[in-house]
Amino acid sequence: MELHDVWFALIAVLWIGYFFLEGFDFGVGILTKLLARDEAERRVLINTVGPVWDGNEVWLLTAGGATFAAFPAWYATLFSGFYLPLLAILVCLIVRVVSFEYRGKRDDARWKRNWEHALFWTSLLPAFLWGVAFANIVHGVKIDAEGEYAGTVLDLLNPYALLGGLVTLALFTFHGALFVALKTRGDVRDRARALARWAGLATAGLALVFLLWTQADGGNVRSLVALVVAVLALLGALAANQRAREGWAFGLSGITVAGAVAMLFLALYPDVMPSSLDSAWSLTVANASSSAYTLKVMTWVAAIMTPVVLLYQSWTYWVFRKRIGVQHIPA
Repeated sequence: MELHDVWFALIAVLWIGYFFLEGFDFGVGILTKLLARDEAERRVLINTVGPVWDGNEVWLLTAGGATFAAFPAWYATLFSGFYLPLLAILVCLIVRVVSFEYRGKRDDARWKRNWEHALFWTSLLPAFLWGVAFANIVHGVKIDAEGEYAGTVLDLLNPYALLGGLVTLALFTFHGALFVALKTRGDVRDRARALARWAGLATAGLALVFLLWTQADGGNVRSLVALVVAVLALLGALAANQRAREGWAFGLSGITVAGAVAMLFLALYPDVMPSSLDSAWSLTVANASSSAYTLKVMTWVAAIMTPVVLLYQSWTYWVFRKRIGVQHIPA
């Protein structure tokens, strides 16, 4: 196995980690409107992710940086062709950060309500747009002989991509509801479990169609295995949620996220961005990668720093592991 193959796998792992962690983060933001009934409950939901949301976003920065360093041609074509949707995601993430920090800065109902609206929409839109973006990457886009994107923004809004967006939106909402059920107590916990049941059923229907479409379009044996793992994990999460086993349910929903993202990367490989105009113009792990020396240096840095980051983030989750409820929110 060449180093460019290794780095394709490592980038896939980074995206899996990002969607696993930021997925429930987005879900909690969406649930501030769908689940919370009053000010105290909204504060409970926000506090479940308050200590960890910024650490979750580090995975996105690392995935983007690794793509830039390991596959500069992929990075250039992706960020130029998908400029508007990725810019929309970036703006949403910036406003979302501000909404977390500014919501409690003034004791004014209108001020808080406006930032809560911002938190909801800047959680919902990226959850949808990430699915649209990755569906297009896997399905293939208009790349010319120079390796440049030759389509328009409207080309990205095809039925397959829109279905992918609905899948990630439903999946992250389900994932977030299970996280809330795991981290809260009382009435919020019970309603989170009930909402997770319906969100999980919606996810199952949408994801099954999308994953089977992906498998039929360009899948292989490896992607089929990942598909089976994702579907079984989703069914297991639904069953565990029904039995009020929140830890198992959340863990299995995380495996669902990991399995679905892994399937996309396995169906994509050895391409990194297929061309729908001519397969000979596709970007692959071989023709889009950096030099062997660059990849070697990156490998040493990753081997040293990755365990440190994982240990620190695991410690953060351990420190803030206890459940919270409205009784913990001061008047």
